Amino acid sequence: MQFPEEFRYTKDHEWISLDGDIATVGITDFAQRELGDIVYVEIETQGETVDQGEVFGTVEAVKTVSDLFMPATGVIEEVNEALQSEPELVNSDPYGKGWMIRIRLENTDDYNNLLSASEYAEMVGQ
Repeated sequence: MQFPEEFRYTKDHEWISLDGDIATVGITDFAQRELGDIVYVEIETQGETVDQGEVFGTVEAVKTVSDLFMPATGVIEEVNEALQSEPELVNSDPYGKGWMIRIRLENTDDYNNLLSASEYAEMVGQ
């Protein structure tokens, strides 16, 4: 499994990458493997401010539905529309084409206080 060093991670298995005050969010390689084949991604919070730790959407796999938790407080600026027709991108490219949302961060401390790649890898036993 891979956990890009330049990203930050949550205990709920989301990743976040920062570019200025815009952050891209998705689920980790570990999470997509645990969930199995992703068949549907539902995110209806575009344009809303969502607080760190709150649910911003759900991901449905063949055997389960899982909530998606906001890694940092911010406004959801963009949802990855490609996931509507190709939810399997989350499985095949979780850190690239399988991203879920882009947010405008309200507080960079939220980002800075998340897990590093090595801390996340240790948490999931890698």
